[in-house]
Amino acid sequence: PPTLPILSIKSLSVRLPAGSDRPFAIEGLSVDVAPGEIVCIVGESGSGKSVTAFSVMGLLARELSVAEGRIELQGDNLVGKSEAEMRQLRGARMAMIFQEPMTALNPVQTCGAQIDEVLRIHTDMDAATRRARVLEVMAATHLPDPEQLYDVYPHQISGGQRQRVMIASSLALDPALLIADEPTTALDVTTQKQILTLIRELQKRRGTGVLFITHDFGVVAEIADRVVVMQYGKVVETGPVDDVLRRPQHPYSKMLIASVPSLDPPARPAKKQAEVVLATRKLDKTYGGGGFLKKAREVHAAKDVNIEVRRGETVGIVGESGSGKSTVARCIARLVEPSSGAI
Repeated sequence: PPTLPILSIKSLSVRLPAGSDRPFAIEGLSVDVAPGEIVCIVGESGSGKSVTAFSVMGLLARELSVAEGRIELQGDNLVGKSEAEMRQLRGARMAMIFQEPMTALNPVQTCGAQIDEVLRIHTDMDAATRRARVLEVMAATHLPDPEQLYDVYPHQISGGQRQRVMIASSLALDPALLIADEPTTALDVTTQKQILTLIRELQKRRGTGVLFITHDFGVVAEIADRVVVMQYGKVVETGPVDDVLRRPQHPYSKMLIASVPSLDPPARPAKKQAEVVLATRKLDKTYGGGGFLKKAREVHAAKDVNIEVRRGETVGIVGESGSGKSTVARCIARLVEPSSGAI
């Protein structure tokens, strides 16, 4: 017999408050997610992607309401369930990774305590068993040194590590459904690649169904099995990832794919050597300093940076988080004082 979908959204419509630019945030939406499948919902801001995710999780804003339709999680209709019933399902049978981990994580709780909370609420494990499980899921999400990170606060780790803590928290109870709402938007491309590989790896290992919300076709190409394209709250195209990316049918899908920036720069006319309007010479910026009973720790944020910008020219500075891009800009604008060199 055919496998039942983990998630089945059937003719779902979510009403917007009076005076909005359209009557429904999403209208007549039908989407299935099978076990072990990653379905990407793609569209611009306002297309209804995130409203779909929040509808499934029961986290809609107060002014929004489900007008009609069903949301079935393993055959169980979620529409109309009480807040207490939804709370039992969240974490245990379905979980969500949010776009910005710094706003989703509690700043005054350690990372380990936040993952432990899921187990404490939904299971009767004792403290020692819970701790062992937390360390296990932290290791599974490739967090370095879980024993140390257990007692660290979110602001003390990198953005990529915070996102891994959220993923570990989401997967602590092996939910059947994982919803990811643009979880890599704020990350470097290299960290983004690691997170996408991790989600794919965990999904294959556990057979989890994944509903992935994104506007980034690079992410879609990397991770999706099937794609749903939304515009103004309605599905305009759906199909296997290869079909939608290589042979899009709907004009909106074609427009979105054509809008993806190319890595082949357009031909630009040769410019005369104009005057130099900005130059940095051996620009250095070192942060550091110790404290009472603390050893001084120096961080070379920018070292020996030489840049020239000529009139009418655009110079791009590229690098990962921590590479020194923003530090150089702040030194140039004199928002921070350079340690040495000339501007």
